[in-house]
Amino acid sequence: MTNALEYNSERSKLIIPEYGRHLQKMVEHTVNIEDDQERNKVANSIIAVMGNMNPHLRDVPDFQHKLWDQLFIISDFKLNVESPFPKPTREMLAERPEMLEYPENNPKYRFYGNNIKRMIDAAKDYEEGDFKEALVLTIANHMKKSYLNWNRDSVDDEVIFNHLNELSNGKISLKNIDEDLSRASDLVRDAGKKKYTKSSNKKTGRKGGRKRH
Repeated sequence: MTNALEYNSERSKLIIPEYGRHLQKMVEHTVNIEDDQERNKVANSIIAVMGNMNPHLRDVPDFQHKLWDQLFIISDFKLNVESPFPKPTREMLAERPEMLEYPENNPKYRFYGNNIKRMIDAAKDYEEGDFKEALVLTIANHMKKSYLNWNRDSVDDEVIFNHLNELSNGKISLKNIDEDLSRASDLVRDAGKKKYTKSSNKKTGRKGGRKRH
């Protein structure tokens, strides 16, 4: 007696591969069970097996709902059993999700980021006064720092003032203020500067950064 070989080309396509072919065959067998009570009993047993295969998801909300949805999907929506949850449909599965709204960013000044634009939008409607001036100067310094991170060359404060005025739709102007923005050297750290570490002292045989005589 020879054993019949089953070739991959003859096998049905795995609908949810992570559950494997054996579980899919169990589902396909369940679909063909004629007795309603027996079919429901076997379906619940398969749900238990699927749950044991995903113990890390037991605390996830709607875990059982997900398992039942996957059971119907594996059966190609042919399984007719009593489910504690609404049975999914092929149309629901094929339905495309709604497009996510991405925050708009000014393509000319992308290096400033969306957070700075939000800060500008909030600040431009503040009542004129010392608080607004301090807030706007803080935003301008953040803009200068972002600009220097994008372009290591020095940047003139006038450039930042012009960008701030443009991004605020002309509602914020710092051209007539007496205070300068922070210096570039204070805003951008020198990446090549060596930091004091204990390991460097061990290599040089020093303790506490001082040389013993």
